[in-house]
Amino acid sequence: MPFQIIRNDITRVKADAIVNTANPKPRYAAGTDRAIYTAAGAEQLLEQRRRIGDIAPGQAAYTDAFALQAKYIIHTVGPEWRGGESGERDLLRSCYEKSLALAAELKCSSIAFPLISSGVYGFPGDVALNIALSEIGKFLLTHEMEVFLVVLSRETLELSQTLTGDIEEYIDEHTADRLLRTEYGGKPDARRIRRERFQERASADSASFLYDEWDIQPSEVTNKEIPIMSPVPSEPRRKSLEELLNDTGETFQQRLLRLIDESGMDDVTVYKKANIDRKVFSRIRSKENYRPKKKTALAFAIALELDLPTTQDLLSRAEIAFSPSSRFDLIITYFIDHKIYDIFKINATLFRYGEQTLGE
Repeated sequence: MPFQIIRNDITRVKADAIVNTANPKPRYAAGTDRAIYTAAGAEQLLEQRRRIGDIAPGQAAYTDAFALQAKYIIHTVGPEWRGGESGERDLLRSCYEKSLALAAELKCSSIAFPLISSGVYGFPGDVALNIALSEIGKFLLTHEMEVFLVVLSRETLELSQTLTGDIEEYIDEHTADRLLRTEYGGKPDARRIRRERFQERASADSASFLYDEWDIQPSEVTNKEIPIMSPVPSEPRRKSLEELLNDTGETFQQRLLRLIDESGMDDVTVYKKANIDRKVFSRIRSKENYRPKKKTALAFAIALELDLPTTQDLLSRAEIAFSPSSRFDLIITYFIDHKIYDIFKINATLFRYGEQTLGE
């Protein structure tokens, strides 16, 4: 999976490059900076850091990683939050952009970031997260690299209050609706509404409608004269088992490839937008009967910006369905319903709620 959010101490992460939220001067202070120096070996790391000299906010430089499970430490200086009107956002974007570019220059295959400037520098957590996701996503559209965003706890990841509130309300509404259907057999007025609609349509052109289609009994229809119903058509010939097995329709792979063709995007753009590894996509393309994991199938649905019925159809090709009792499924349907197809934002939300993330 090209991008992952993980819970860990960044000094224990194994990656080609570890990003340090550095002091602009060649010294170390508190927080992540001190933890990295201590784990790497403070004296030898500080000696190399002195050779670099000062680092301006938004810039990046590298040293050896010494005792860390990495080849390099990329030192970047995050900006302090001063209300948002002093170019802080642009400087923070630059931290990610310069660090990722440097990792690519060093031919790193993986890099691990802390959430830059979200600690003592006071950046609002949701703003810091959105910038990180945006810059990492932009980079991965044109590069092959594993990128980790490392946090100590799920609570560290702050979503916007608006998004959190909307999702909580969406989950509550759908949970309540499911319980109502389960315990009471449907909404109290559902049958009355169906009866009224039947009466309206029957009075207009009832010959084309049958009682059975509406689940209405003749005794329930009052105050309306219902014309004679048309005869029930004869039952069509049932297919044999052999005929059914020879007419199974498209597989997941066939349907996916057709959707990609119809989207106008190339394969590379789609699997990168889906947070899918190139090797995984190659396996899918080469196996007609490929059976994806649910998180993989949904990642493609997000990348292709499918609506909910088309998403459900794609999932059904792999014998996968949405469950009304699954919080994971409700979060995904929330984003699809609201036409939000940013897989990195979706994954940050899933991670925050303790659910598995999309991609493979």
